[in-house]
Amino acid sequence: MHQLPVTALLNHLFASPVNALLHLLGLHAAHAEAPIPDYVAMQIVVVVFLTIVFLVTRASLSVDKPGALQHVFEGVYDFMDGQSVEIIGHENKRYLSYLITLGLFILCSNLLGLIPFFETPTGSAAVPLGCAIVTWCYYQMHGLRANGLGYIKHFMGPVWWLSPLMLLIEIFSHLARLMSLTIRLYANMFAGDMVTLIFFSLIPVGVPVLFLGLHFGVALIQTFIFVVLAMVYLGEASAHAH
Repeated sequence: MHQLPVTALLNHLFASPVNALLHLLGLHAAHAEAPIPDYVAMQIVVVVFLTIVFLVTRASLSVDKPGALQHVFEGVYDFMDGQSVEIIGHENKRYLSYLITLGLFILCSNLLGLIPFFETPTGSAAVPLGCAIVTWCYYQMHGLRANGLGYIKHFMGPVWWLSPLMLLIEIFSHLARLMSLTIRLYANMFAGDMVTLIFFSLIPVGVPVLFLGLHFGVALIQTFIFVVLAMVYLGEASAHAH
């Protein structure tokens, strides 16, 4: 069974406890000796990397002499704040911590495949689906928080006798957002990985660099689209009906 080096190391260290946890949940890994797949190992790498970066940035915060990382994160915060206030409104700061975390996780996951001996976790459908499910639950929760039961009435439309039909349409519409978020991110990152891999195998020098640059651009664009859509859904859900 082919495994990336990091995956092999994690399976060597944690195969037994992972198998025990799966057994407790009534699940079984396809390969007991390697229950951690590559895409899970890559997510662990991203989370560990971001945690270290956050801790280093937090430890070096300074008003008088801000470091390079502090400038980067201040720029990220200002950018996300500017985008979200236009889409969500002046309550946007309530959601910034989630949106920034989501964006950084997706961006790092998209770019990880550019490093030798790693792969892009968002090139596996399970990872975009997980991000989509969490985002979907997050904006539904804030819709209920902001509007109470009035949020459910929003699904029924203004005409009472059409409300059953409108409710059904809205439910399917919101469920379709899960598919849309998942497929858009997964398809683009999977295709980018495949194109780069094919050209590396055919022409290993020179030309693949162009596709690495394309992969980088696609990674940025797909991160931006996913986060902006999350903002749109949050803005719609949390808006107070008049």
